[in-house]
Amino acid sequence: MTSNPGNRYSLLGLGAAATLAATLMVGPAMAAAKEQSTDSGMGDNAAHLAVTESDFDKTPQGEQIERYHLTNRNGMAVDVITFGARVQSIVLPDKNGKKADIALGFDNVKDYIDHQSTYFGAIIGRYGNRIANGTFKLDGKTYNLPKNDGPNTLHGGTEGFDQKIWAAAPIRSNDAVGVELTHFSPDGTMGFPGDLAVTVRYTLDNDNDLRIHYSAVSDKDTVINLTNHTYFNLAGAGSGTVLDQVAMINANQYTPINKTLIPTGKLAPVKDTPMDFTTPTPIGRNIHADSPQLKYAEPKQGGYDFNWVLNTDGDLDKLAARVSDPQSGRMVEMYTSEPGVQFYTSNFLDGSFKGAHGNTLGHWGGFTLEAQHYPNSPNQPDFPTTTLKAGQKYTQTTVYRFLPE
Repeated sequence: MTSNPGNRYSLLGLGAAATLAATLMVGPAMAAAKEQSTDSGMGDNAAHLAVTESDFDKTPQGEQIERYHLTNRNGMAVDVITFGARVQSIVLPDKNGKKADIALGFDNVKDYIDHQSTYFGAIIGRYGNRIANGTFKLDGKTYNLPKNDGPNTLHGGTEGFDQKIWAAAPIRSNDAVGVELTHFSPDGTMGFPGDLAVTVRYTLDNDNDLRIHYSAVSDKDTVINLTNHTYFNLAGAGSGTVLDQVAMINANQYTPINKTLIPTGKLAPVKDTPMDFTTPTPIGRNIHADSPQLKYAEPKQGGYDFNWVLNTDGDLDKLAARVSDPQSGRMVEMYTSEPGVQFYTSNFLDGSFKGAHGNTLGHWGGFTLEAQHYPNSPNQPDFPTTTLKAGQKYTQTTVYRFLPE
């Protein structure tokens, strides 16, 4: 298999993976009490940053779900909940200072459970995107996973990380506030090998950077592909389609798919196709094009649900993608250590249910920028590897930068 950009797998040096698992699960995320805001003595920069914790909702079984509310000096606010370690809300002012929630989500746990297939805002694992036929081989052994997307496994199976309650603790520093979330996934969960300990850290700073740092370790060889599934609508969630919003993806190639949305294994040029976002292009300009690929993604009207091969070589200083809304002036940029991004235009939202704030969530009502390794990599030896060796550390970092500040 080809090597990963950025060499994200390095030796942990802590001994067995179980040691780290135990450390994570009894660490600050388990011990933290409900703290309220940044210390005022941390400096002028920190004085404009705050993290507060509150009760969000309870599961049908009565388990408490917490919400962490992050704010900065620019009026930006991010809510993260412990159900699925998900981004529940992102409030951002527009060019005139008018605030709107630009992340699609729900205001109660039941809706997240009832509409699991949306994956709104969630951390996706163990394996983001699709694995063909719900099976892969590793170290000569075949592993079978639950199929929850036609013949394939999607986003970790029928009960992925999006349906788990994560342990959490606030993060405070002079430069950022946030929340650290941890989860332990036992060997055999959804068919994947290895006891896996996962930590995700969300942090917000005064430059409107929402940084997501992921780390994990396993006591057996396994496969892993973590991502975040936030849907953005820069005009505001429930405000209509994103077709007039303008996208740029720093990628000259993408991974074409078959009719079950599995990559063919080849890399194809975006030039002279509807996949070309190398220059800023309205999302809706080519979405109705007579393209078999677009019809695979959304058979009735066309849509985007593809992995783009980024030109950034895992460099966090290189812009991976940008989407802007000409009307509001809001913009999101993405920087990532990952080799790919799944750009998805919420093709299967149909307006049949409402999200947070009573918003109707309609067709093409949001887009995702899911930083990731390529879909079905465990079955594609020419794709960057998603194998995590026992005792080694998985890491990736993705930054979403929002404008205006």
